[in-house]
Amino acid sequence: MTPNLAHVLAGNSFALSDAEGDMEVDPRVPTGLFSFDTRFLSHWVLTLDGERLHALSRDDLAYFETRFVVVPGAASHYVDADVSVIRHRSIDVGLHERITVLNHSAKPTELTVRMEIATDFADTAEIRQPVPRRPVITAASADRQLRICYQREQFARETVVSSTAPVDVDQGGMTFRIRVDADGEWHTDLYVETIIHGAGGRDLRRSLETDRQQARQDMRADLRRWFDEAPQLAGNRRSLVKAYEQALADLAALRYLPLSYTERVPVGGLPWAMTLYGRDALITCLETLPFTPELTPATLRMLALVQGSQLDDLHDEEPGKILSELRYGEAAAFEEQPTAVYYGAADTSPLFVILLDEYERWSGDVELVRELRHPARSALDWITDYGDPIGDGYLRYQPHNTVNGVANQVWRNSPDAVVDRHGHVPAFPRATSELQGYAYDAMLRGARLARQIWGDPAYADQLEARAAALRERFNRDFWLPQREYYAFALTPDGEPVDALTSNLGHLLWSGIVEPERAGMLAAHLLGPELFSGWGVRTYAVGQRPYNPVGAHLGAVWPSDNAIVAAGLRRYGYDEEAAQVAAGMFAVVETVSGSVPEVIAGYPRPLTKYPVQLPMAGRPQSWASGALLMLLSTMLGLNPCGEHLLADPVIPEGYGQIELLDVPGRWGRADAYGRDRSSVGRRPRKR
Repeated sequence: MTPNLAHVLAGNSFALSDAEGDMEVDPRVPTGLFSFDTRFLSHWVLTLDGERLHALSRDDLAYFETRFVVVPGAASHYVDADVSVIRHRSIDVGLHERITVLNHSAKPTELTVRMEIATDFADTAEIRQPVPRRPVITAASADRQLRICYQREQFARETVVSSTAPVDVDQGGMTFRIRVDADGEWHTDLYVETIIHGAGGRDLRRSLETDRQQARQDMRADLRRWFDEAPQLAGNRRSLVKAYEQALADLAALRYLPLSYTERVPVGGLPWAMTLYGRDALITCLETLPFTPELTPATLRMLALVQGSQLDDLHDEEPGKILSELRYGEAAAFEEQPTAVYYGAADTSPLFVILLDEYERWSGDVELVRELRHPARSALDWITDYGDPIGDGYLRYQPHNTVNGVANQVWRNSPDAVVDRHGHVPAFPRATSELQGYAYDAMLRGARLARQIWGDPAYADQLEARAAALRERFNRDFWLPQREYYAFALTPDGEPVDALTSNLGHLLWSGIVEPERAGMLAAHLLGPELFSGWGVRTYAVGQRPYNPVGAHLGAVWPSDNAIVAAGLRRYGYDEEAAQVAAGMFAVVETVSGSVPEVIAGYPRPLTKYPVQLPMAGRPQSWASGALLMLLSTMLGLNPCGEHLLADPVIPEGYGQIELLDVPGRWGRADAYGRDRSSVGRRPRKR
């Protein structure tokens, strides 16, 4: 995302503008005001006496609140400006902008303030080329209100802009003709309602008019509570502590309330993924269990609620399959895109079971495990039934919607992501290696839940037998002895796809790797082909498809690296895990603000700075969560019954790291670590 753009966000609603606070259509990025996959403002431009304004400063006060200070004229005479303007913007259930005009001269002045307003009601799926629409516009100066309505059959959206000051309203915006005393000021509040109509014409969300003030108060109080309940990080590296606090703030921002649901779940991230993505949400919850465990029950319940129940090729739905994507825009409503409820992901079902088990280990919440017994068993059944379309015992994927479905239904979901080292594309159905690790882990975890909580030892035995068979088969068929690593994938006829990728770290994380082979994987992960100095590349140097700016063909993802580091520690490769963490810590300390979703895979000595990719979103939930997971991994946090154990391995140069008040079934506990030579100790129980 272009770095000079300004944003405010709350859940899946956001406003993206230029540095002056203006919003204009840009085919490259979703500028404007968006909510539930619809753009409610496409043009929002402030002028003073017909002149555009230029930025002096911007203060980001909170994720939902920012302030622009702007002046008329060119940069050469900013210092002589007699007038300045403050635009204070916040977002909650709608957008609020307070415009304050300051007169710095010794004489009164008369000015014309104009806000140009328009909306195209574009779907987020069509930002590059919005479909022309013909909204109905009602301008009411007496009511100080501009109303813009769009309806297509049952799909109805409405933007209502109102002013607290007297105003002339026309179909293109609002004009204020004002007089400001010497050294005086004038202001108005503009409120933008984003209305989503349901049955009977009702707004499916709360009314902005009645709840706007309460919503802002609630958001501030909620943010304070969020920080109060999360563990506190202390340490010698203030930059790391600051990055941790920013990651927590981003995770707070990226929570939204799906329509007809009562709990907040994480969205993918700004700007393209401001909705529920099953994979992103599940991984975010796994990353953040020691820090913000409240995300997990809501996410599991929501995904269970929309779990696949039928065979539907358009939406790639199958019984037991866990959701990939949930959208609310016009393209989804009329099935021009299959995203209203889309199931094109092969990893969400095993990840659902993994998260359910891991949450119980941390929280002791057996009631949730009992509540979600049927969805968890259905997800496990999907792995061995629909997830194994050719009956060879491997979890595979093949898109049934070949028109506009997702081809690669794994976390490497770009169209060119699954190729061998020569660039050859394997046939469907594809069995990527990390899917087998996830399936193995899910079966073992499902067995634990069945035996200890569901009271079904026979089912537990069955799952354990399946897991053992999968592990044996995997270590036979995927292992490439001459290359000393596991194949990236298997073709339908069992031929290995021989690319070297970061999937090796996912295999370590899952536990499917034979211990005697783990050292070879660690050597590859930290070798020059995969390790850039900032982190582990998705795809290794020296292979024909490698591209340092290719999202899944050589770039570096924090979420990927968090899993890699956890996998290395699982097999006892602590120094290597610390090296990965140190590289990622360096990225977040060097790049100010939110953790980037992905950076280029250039060697660190070459660029000296982490190169961010234009397509990368910020903030992103699983990127922010990755920093938390890396901290947890470096401290070696591990729930053991009613105790939290710690086994710290801190990278050199980071001194002491303290994580205070880690929540869990033990209440609250503290964990400490100092550099890599420290000896782990059990944190004290509170």
